[in-house]
Amino acid sequence: MSGYTEDEKLRLQQLRALRRRWLRDQELSEREPVLPPRKLGPVAAFWERFLRPGGLWRQQVYKAYQTGGFLLVRVLIPAWLVTYYVKKSLMEWSWQIHGYSQGTGF
Repeated sequence: MSGYTEDEKLRLQQLRALRRRWLRDQELSEREPVLPPRKLGPVAAFWERFLRPGGLWRQQVYKAYQTGGFLLVRVLIPAWLVTYYVKKSLMEWSWQIHGYSQGTGF
């Protein structure tokens, strides 16, 4: 005996149809999921409005962040490097004035 019997074929066909229907039922429509409107407290409502895309405060915070990054990278770090170099140079120069060698310690 080879192949499926008529009952087995019918059963497999019905299982395939059930699987297809189940998979089709898992797809969400445009109206799903239906959620109740969120009730926000006063603090959460403030942050919801404050962080809304395109808001004035959000733009101002971004500008302040950009300016701070520019000042750090273009002004503060180079100023620190120059100060360090000048202090080190002056220290070496002061050792040479007094006639000491910086490497020996005597």
